[in-house]
Amino acid sequence: MSVEQLRPFPSHFRLKDLTAISSPVFEFKTNPHGEQAARAANAWFERRKVYHGVKKQKFLSHRFDSYATMSFPDADVTHLETCIAFFFWAFSFDDLSDEGALQSKPDAVQVGVDISMGVLRNPDAPAPNFPYAAMLHDIWRRFRSTASPGACNRFYRAVESWMNSQVEQARFRSTDEIPSVEDFIILRRRTIGGPIVEAMVEYSLDLQIPEYVWDHPVLQEMSKAVIDIMTWPNDLCSFNKEQADGDFQNLVFCIMLERDTDLQSAVDILTDMLAQRVADYVRYRDQLPSFGPDVDAELARYNKALEQYTQGTVVWYYYSPRYFRGQDVSGMPEIVVPVYERKPAFEEPTPSSHVSDKVSEKGLAPRAPTRSVSSFSFPSWSRIFLFSLSLVACLLYIKYPIPSDFRIAV
Repeated sequence: MSVEQLRPFPSHFRLKDLTAISSPVFEFKTNPHGEQAARAANAWFERRKVYHGVKKQKFLSHRFDSYATMSFPDADVTHLETCIAFFFWAFSFDDLSDEGALQSKPDAVQVGVDISMGVLRNPDAPAPNFPYAAMLHDIWRRFRSTASPGACNRFYRAVESWMNSQVEQARFRSTDEIPSVEDFIILRRRTIGGPIVEAMVEYSLDLQIPEYVWDHPVLQEMSKAVIDIMTWPNDLCSFNKEQADGDFQNLVFCIMLERDTDLQSAVDILTDMLAQRVADYVRYRDQLPSFGPDVDAELARYNKALEQYTQGTVVWYYYSPRYFRGQDVSGMPEIVVPVYERKPAFEEPTPSSHVSDKVSEKGLAPRAPTRSVSSFSFPSWSRIFLFSLSLVACLLYIKYPIPSDFRIAV
């Protein structure tokens, strides 16, 4: 399925209060240590120098510290600080491939993934200069200091799966291909980082749950359901921002194409799917067997914490300006949201270059990324060579940074 097959977008769409769908089952609670942990985590992120100036202000305005406070309500201040740092790392790396320099560049994303996975494989090695991997290096050190060996193994496997899913999604973006609904749901559980979240929840309370429990089929079905419940609201809240960025890797668009329907109908279908998924989770939870009093007590803490994380996540989607551009969307049974205008595609500035949105009677038509035509362009083999040369130069800089006292003699 291709982006070009999407029906034209309307000028507005309606979205129900998704927090009300999950709130009867998932508790919302905030952590009292939020401000203290946020100060330490913000200082930590500042030292990483991932962003500067306006870009840093925009990134921090999304309030990832508040997100962690809503999602890890029972963590102590030390673990909460690590959870905030985890969000800083995860969202900055995700933005790098979603809307940053590596969007639609799977080979470049793979380089970043390889460097980052080296951190997990060699945790005692010095932190790399690549700032995203350096953040992961410190988070991994903190995680390993208190988490159980099983939780460490789950975190490692989950990060590896999430990283690889970023490469897969970059490949879809590079070809403007949209997967089927079934395939995308499976991929989305990885791209949202669901298994990493589960490991972070386990770490946040230093839970001790035997390995055999995680393999139980009922717990695995609960895991799939709860990840869908935290993921599908993200797709419903973020698809507008994403299409404005030229990104159509979203379940809403998969439904539009697979069911040959309009945007509003796809939004309504996914909202109904979310309600059904909450019912599925309750049904699976009721089927969970006993593993003995001690294990049951730890597992109950885990399930409660994961439910709190899920509801905190859905609430944050509305709380953060990341998705609704400052529109007041809280506490309303239904909101009306304007469809955001597409940002101009990256193109060389020429006097005659002009990209106009296609307009129909039904509204703006989704437009695939375009490239301007200029009087001269490098042959394809030259572009590949220049890209490869730049990539090698970046890797050499990462491995052999220029000494701070280096000077060119004149």
